[in-house]
Order: sequence, then C-alpha cells, then structure tokens
Amino acid sequence: MKSQQELSDRFEIQDLITAYSYAIDFHRFDELDSIFVSDATLDFTATGGIAGGLSEVKEWLATVLPHFGGHQHLVATSQVLLDGDAATARTICHNPMWFKDEAQPPMFVGLWYHDAFTRTGDGWRIASRVQQKGYMYGLPSARS
Repeated sequence: MKSQQELSDRFEIQDLITAYSYAIDFHRFDELDSIFVSDATLDFTATGGIAGGLSEVKEWLATVLPHFGGHQHLVATSQVLLDGDAATARTICHNPMWFKDEAQPPMFVGLWYHDAFTRTGDGWRIASRVQQKGYMYGLPSARS
C-alpha cells in the first residue's frame, strides 16, 4: 500500500508533467522556471531540437514554436519511480502540430520523455528531460 507521502509526491510530479504541456502549448515559456530547476538540462535532439540549459531551450522554443499554427502535447501513461528526494519518470507524448497555412496537413510526433526529478524547498522540479523519438509522421520534407 502506498503512503500518503508517496501519493502526494506522485501527484505533484504528474502536475509538473502536465504543467509543462500547457506552458509549451500556450507559449508561456516563463512558467518553465517553476517546473524545472534553474540548472536543468534538456535534450530535444531526438526530434530535431536542441540540447542545452533551461534558458537556452526557452529562447529556442520562443523562436521555433510561433512558426506553427498550434500544437498539443498529449501526455499519458507516466511511469514514476520514487527514491527519497529524487525520482525518475518515463511519459509518452503524442504531439500533433499544425501549420499556419491550414491547407497543409498536420504533422505528428510521438515520443517519450525521460525525466529526472528532485525535491527542492519549493517542491518537486524537473532536473533533466531527454526525448526519445517514437515516430515522426507528415514532416514537410517527407512530403513530395
């Protein structure tokens, strides 16, 4: 049986995973400061992005994502492993992305997030996030 603390930790971690999706999809990149530790590392190279620190990735997101008409980071089936004040999680993400020119069909990205979490004085935060590509469908370069 899980303790109340373990259940609370799991809910807080799940809330971070969800908060990330909303911050990205609504381009509220400053909200990432309360989701990640300040020295977090992020690696989005598996799906064509960059790897770097939080500030660098926030700048990159702010220049890349506005080129799209929209996107939805649909996350599910998080597998969370707690270990005291540290935790890891693997979460699936299905990310449809559509273009400003709605005549173009959308593209779809499927991936897993591999996250490491740490408990801070302000609660749980993501210390690192690495993408693992599952599939990419409908990329403009693949359309002939």
